[in-house]
Amino acid sequence: MQFQDEGYIVNIRKHGESGVILTLVSRLHGKVTGYVRGALGKRKLSIFQLGNLVDFEAYSRVDNNMLTLRVELKTPFAVRFLGDANKLQALTSFCALSSFCMPELQNLERLYYYVDSFFNLIDEDNWLVHYSYFEFYLLEFLGVGLDLSECAVTGSSENLAYVSPKSGKAVCAEAGFAYRNRLYRYPHFILEQNYHPTDEELADLLKMCEFFLYKNFFATHNLKFPECRVNLATIIK
Repeated sequence: MQFQDEGYIVNIRKHGESGVILTLVSRLHGKVTGYVRGALGKRKLSIFQLGNLVDFEAYSRVDNNMLTLRVELKTPFAVRFLGDANKLQALTSFCALSSFCMPELQNLERLYYYVDSFFNLIDEDNWLVHYSYFEFYLLEFLGVGLDLSECAVTGSSENLAYVSPKSGKAVCAEAGFAYRNRLYRYPHFILEQNYHPTDEELADLLKMCEFFLYKNFFATHNLKFPECRVNLATIIK
């Protein structure tokens, strides 16, 4: 097996004296994990930082062996996060979710677009909105997305206002108003591709994604939910 691609570093584990096992989220091959020789040398330390975009070549003599990676820095995104505690929390959350949730060597299709947007737009005022799109479409990619097409109670596609935490289905305003404190806000801004939601809309979406990621993926796979992701919505002022 041999291929070339580009990807964002999401996990780094020391292996041996100077090597690392590197996990990347790549454009064409999804999550890629492989061994990098000599990665901990002084001249290379700046390359191997979470969030950096690298070009890499992956190869293995036998298909079921761990890949060996040759890596070159493409864009040093890590430095754009280090000066902001909120951005750094979002980065560590992104890396943890990617490491746990994404399958090896499977094309991410349109999810990679939202990965790319999160990094390339990290200096924009609405950077957290772009992160929220990543989480929303991660649910869809994992096959545990929400059913937001019509009201679970009435079957109507009109005036949808809430999402049920029990079913993950939409609920219209009339049917859900009495239970509104137990429901999540319907994510109109994402479905309408609006990148400037209110703070309340954004916070509610992040809380909803956290809930369904835990319920529909981590709990069902008996995995511990990443602490760095908990209460990410609280960074919204």
